[in-house]
Amino acid sequence: MLIGIRPINDFAFKKTFGSPENKLALISLLNSILELPKPIVDVTIENPYSLQDFKDDKLSILDIKAIDQTGAIYDVEMQLSIFTGLTQRIVFYGCEIYTDQLRSGDDYVLLKPAYSICLLDGVLWHDSTKVHHAFRFTDLESGRTLNDTLEIHTIELGRYHLQEKDLATASLLECWVYWLLHAHEYEPDELLKLFPQEAIRQATQTITQIAQVTEDKAMYDSREKAIRDRQWELNASRKEGKIEGRIEGKIEGEIKTIRVLQEILQIPLSTDSDFDGKSLDDLQSLTSDLQERVRQRHSS
Repeated sequence: MLIGIRPINDFAFKKTFGSPENKLALISLLNSILELPKPIVDVTIENPYSLQDFKDDKLSILDIKAIDQTGAIYDVEMQLSIFTGLTQRIVFYGCEIYTDQLRSGDDYVLLKPAYSICLLDGVLWHDSTKVHHAFRFTDLESGRTLNDTLEIHTIELGRYHLQEKDLATASLLECWVYWLLHAHEYEPDELLKLFPQEAIRQATQTITQIAQVTEDKAMYDSREKAIRDRQWELNASRKEGKIEGRIEGKIEGEIKTIRVLQEILQIPLSTDSDFDGKSLDDLQSLTSDLQERVRQRHSS
């Protein structure tokens, strides 16, 4: 029987990578993305998974925050919707993670490196083919980078098209991405054979358990419905925006036509306030009246 649990579902993702007993999976995912000079060997999860948080809907941002053995901070988020202002939001929360370390009177030297990681179910930058973007504070002229401060990483899952046959030579990050996108399509035993890495096996066991535990499965289904509803709202909003944009364009076109006809008729031009509250039908009616007056003038 197929696992049927999508790891990118926010509930499944948080339980898989945000549970203290699963920190091996989180460490592996972080190392695969960041490729730090000194790999992460241990983490403490600051906001561990809790079913009650999902029940109470307290988590507006279902991120995972962890601190490693050196004090560096890691924040990982699965973002299922691409929307206007997302890049600004990513930067805003990245800065919050860095600045929240200090309290009044603390010395800036106490600040530890902070890494904000956003995995996106889609494509953020359509003018690029790059999958993994790593943003750092770098001087464009000299190339000097302010190391050990803040880094922001984005992983666009929508750009990955890795196939099962390619996994034997794939990087660890590519293996994780394939697992995130396709784990639900496999039976547990198949997936465990496909990924012998202990960290990915740990993650596989977690989503398999979600499918078997009634309360977890009910919460997973609830979040899946919320994801679908959210996507429907975004699509409807975009469609409505396009319709409104077309109507506004037609209104602007009618106003220009009305003023041209008024110039031809040598009558006072309507001001902007004259058009306040006028619908497209009202403007089209006024255009028709003016066109008729122009025809009458030409026929007389």
